[in-house]
Amino acid sequence: MDKEPITIQGLENLKKELTFLKEKKRPEIVSAISEARSHGDLKENAEYHAAKEQQSHNEGRIEEINDIIARANVIDVTKISNDGKVIFGSTVYLINLDTNENVNYKIVGKDEANIENKLIYFKSPIGKGLIGKTKGDLVEVNTPAGLKNFEIKDVKYI
Repeated sequence: MDKEPITIQGLENLKKELTFLKEKKRPEIVSAISEARSHGDLKENAEYHAAKEQQSHNEGRIEEINDIIARANVIDVTKISNDGKVIFGSTVYLINLDTNENVNYKIVGKDEANIENKLIYFKSPIGKGLIGKTKGDLVEVNTPAGLKNFEIKDVKYI
């Protein structure tokens, strides 16, 4: 069983989702199933089948989160001395040299990656391109959208 790196915030978010699924969503689904069951014939009962499918998805996600938590290798980047190097959990402040746009990304694990929230998977093209580099470095990254050029302005362990 391989350990998966995760940030403290990523682990907290998973635990909150797990609590929600177990304590709120699961009872709602059970209630919907018993309500639908009271309507009689289950073969042609769309509400019953929809609720059972929801239950299956919910239980699958609970199992998935439990597995992620079991394999979690929590990395607290704030406890690591910052030598300006991009590492897992660090936040990287960049200038996109192609567009002159300032961007920042936090380097995270697979289960917390979310491009809209500027959370980049450390094994993604940009993540791999940045890991190990330091403040001031020029980085060329081959992404699915083409070649991108960045300058690392700052690296923070927050």
